[in-house]
Amino acid sequence: MAGTVILRSRRAKPFFSRHPWVYAGAIAEVQGNPADGDEVEVFSHGGHFIARGLYNSRSRVRVRLYCWEANRPLDESFWRQRLEDAIQLRRDVLRLLEPGKACRLVFSEGDGLSGLTVDWYDGWLVMQFTGLGLALRREMLVRILVELLQPRGVILRTEKSIAPLEGLDLSDGVLWGQAPTDPVVIEENGVVFLVDLLSGQKTGLYLDQRENHRAVSRYAIGRRVLDAFCYTGGFGLHAARAGAVEVLGVDSSAVAIQLAQRNAERNCLHNVRFVEGEVFRFLEELARSGERFGLVILDPPKFAHRQSAVENALKGYRRLLALSLLLLEPGGVLVTCCCSGLISMEMLEELAAQSATKARRHLQILERHYQPADHPVAIACRESSYLKCLIKRVC
Repeated sequence: MAGTVILRSRRAKPFFSRHPWVYAGAIAEVQGNPADGDEVEVFSHGGHFIARGLYNSRSRVRVRLYCWEANRPLDESFWRQRLEDAIQLRRDVLRLLEPGKACRLVFSEGDGLSGLTVDWYDGWLVMQFTGLGLALRREMLVRILVELLQPRGVILRTEKSIAPLEGLDLSDGVLWGQAPTDPVVIEENGVVFLVDLLSGQKTGLYLDQRENHRAVSRYAIGRRVLDAFCYTGGFGLHAARAGAVEVLGVDSSAVAIQLAQRNAERNCLHNVRFVEGEVFRFLEELARSGERFGLVILDPPKFAHRQSAVENALKGYRRLLALSLLLLEPGGVLVTCCCSGLISMEMLEELAAQSATKARRHLQILERHYQPADHPVAIACRESSYLKCLIKRVC
């Protein structure tokens, strides 16, 4: 054991309850001079063992906790068991590891592997590291995944905004096997998507919206649909296939728009138009032109990465909601998605209520949705519950 971490007085309760993040402010003393990435034991101020984790002096999360058994080291057999458990959920319980399908294979804290995300794309694996400790063990983790799944290739994608915060020095590339020479073809709810594993946003596809795409699509029948922040067409293409009269999608990424157009062609959907543009400005222009829609979908990127950004994020949502209410016809449906764990469903509903009151519109909540089962929520780490999708009728 490389080191021991002693917590401050009265700071141990969350960690006895198995919350995995030990912030610097909770620590009284670090003994043994552990190097970044080393395994450490964490004790309460009174000397009671709590858990084992991986240390990182460069991160606000000084220790990521993984094991609450005093005599269980964080060795290869431990990590293998965690990966086997994650795979068993997707393969045997959820039945998601099928040809032509994609899913989240490892969901960081949700699978007890804080700092690691792995996605499955029809036999290819895409890994992302958001913690230094597991990033330093990537060769071992790749070897285990290859043994368990025999993938076609393992690709590394990096989160540019997180890397400096964690001291990560990683570059996108192939960790094992080969990368696909063409976009991977993935089927989702009967809609086919071309996925760029090497340069697409996130790991290529927003896998957490799979069930929300289906839920929202049934409100598109016979309606004119606006898909704001459309990326490669997830909501818009589902709406078109479900029977929308017309679909207009907008996104600021030229690459995403090109792929969305290819996806529309691949699905033989001809009532869809995708436009590159700054979304807020584009919605303002639509409102000035008197455009009206029966279904407006808002799925913006994460506005709040940390607590200090929440107020500005709420301002962004208020502006989006105000513009959307101008664009919705009476009886229209408004869908608001939020991927920030710092903004709760209750906050999202309150924003919608305030916006409706200001616009003198009546609002009905029809459905509430969250992330799918391949993004499980760790009950001790409520931060792992992050995705909200609120479906409302506006009169």
